[in-house]
Amino acid sequence: MHNVHLSEVDHLPIDVLPIGTDYPPGQVLPQHSHRRAQLLYGARGVMQVDTDDGSWTVPAHRAVLIPPGTTHEVLMDEVTTWSLYIEPDAVPWWPTRCIVAEISPLLRELLRTANGFAADYNTSDRNAAVINLTLCELRELTPMPLMITLPHDEPFRSLCRQYLAAPEVAVSNEEWAKATNRSARTFDRQFRAQTGTSPAAWRSRARLLASLRLLSSSTVTEVAVQLGYSSPAAFTAAFTRAFSSPPTRYA
Repeated sequence: MHNVHLSEVDHLPIDVLPIGTDYPPGQVLPQHSHRRAQLLYGARGVMQVDTDDGSWTVPAHRAVLIPPGTTHEVLMDEVTTWSLYIEPDAVPWWPTRCIVAEISPLLRELLRTANGFAADYNTSDRNAAVINLTLCELRELTPMPLMITLPHDEPFRSLCRQYLAAPEVAVSNEEWAKATNRSARTFDRQFRAQTGTSPAAWRSRARLLASLRLLSSSTVTEVAVQLGYSSPAAFTAAFTRAFSSPPTRYA
């Protein structure tokens, strides 16, 4: 199925519904939830998935697993997705919180094949074997650290979401505190209570997550300059510490 809305096929008595969708640059899917669990794989482009408690950045050839009933918003940056919408009873092991995971070449081809199925595909022949192997492979996924905690309360949440959309290297704790009509000390204390980290550390990680979007169209050197790092080596070191792999893996 391709460019079919879930609501058109959700009623079908099929545990796993594969749906591929093309999105133009900058399209935002406003807050929504699904009765089914969702595997959201990006065959190209970069996605940002926000829930009440976090933001997950999903580069091309990775996927985010979204639990059933989880309210989420998605920013699509010229993305083609291969999704699976899965009845919860078919995946009792599904995570209870979103995770991003690398997709192996085998699983990628299984997803490509499944997304070519008709809406009412036969569930007792080769198609069933493809789906069963896909679910077996999904159970083996290892989460990637491509997320950041979002505050629940305002004005902290809006401030953080604005920063994720356009990270400003020169912004300071004092400027953030002033924007929320708080002293720097009060702002720092309340921010830590919301996120478990300092504002400066939060912004540093947010910039690194933003680099995942930039790396799809810019060199490591260009991204390092744009994000205010002293050198490409400094950017690479910070990136590798945060995500356990160098930025060249995402370029």
